[in-house]
Formats: sequence, structure tokens, C-alpha cells
Amino acid sequence: MNIKKRQKLLLPSLREKKRYLAFEIVSEGRIEDFHAVSGRIMHSSLSFLGELETAKSGLIIMEDRWSRASQRGILKVSNKHLKGTMASLALIDSIDGKEAMCRSLGVSGSLNKAARFIEA
Repeated sequence: MNIKKRQKLLLPSLREKKRYLAFEIVSEGRIEDFHAVSGRIMHSSLSFLGELETAKSGLIIMEDRWSRASQRGILKVSNKHLKGTMASLALIDSIDGKEAMCRSLGVSGSLNKAARFIEA
């Protein structure tokens, strides 16, 4: 008899809370490559927070929410590491060889509300 047991899901009170951070890249020229942007964000986070804290933050840069036209996007991060992630974004000074800065537009607990920040 082969009975498959399902793994129990975590209770909502035990799950790690997440936040969606809307950001904008302000640069001297248009940055076309999403991977250059995400790589620079990860590099900045690793250099400021370190490997352990970056791993704990659960930082995910959402490629489907990146707009090349407005150079705005959304990243997902743990609520406990939100301030550190915002600080690491502020330390970005160049992307893909172009002078650039990254600024936070807003924070939300739901993806749909965070998307409003990048549409405005």
C-alpha cells in the first residue's frame, strides 16, 4: 500500500511576511538590459548587507514587472530586511557603465498596489 502524505502547510502566522518595493532607475542614458539592472541591485545588496543578510531578505527582482520605457520595477523582499534593502538601492551609482541612481517609489504588502507606484 503506497499512500502519499502531503506536507503540512505553514500557518499564516508562521509564514515570513513579504513586501513589494517599487523602484526607479534614474540614469544619464536609457538602460535596456534588465539583467544589468538586476545584477547591479544584487551586487549592491551583497556588498552592503553581506551574503547572509541578503539570503535572509529573500530578495527577488521581478523581471515581469520591469518597464524598460519608464525604467521602473518591483522587487520582493522580507519585511524585516526592507530598510537595509532600501539603503543598498540608494548606494547604486552606475549601471552598465552609465551613471545612474536608484530611488524607491513606494512599499506595499500586495503586488497590485505596488504596481500602482510604477504606473504613475
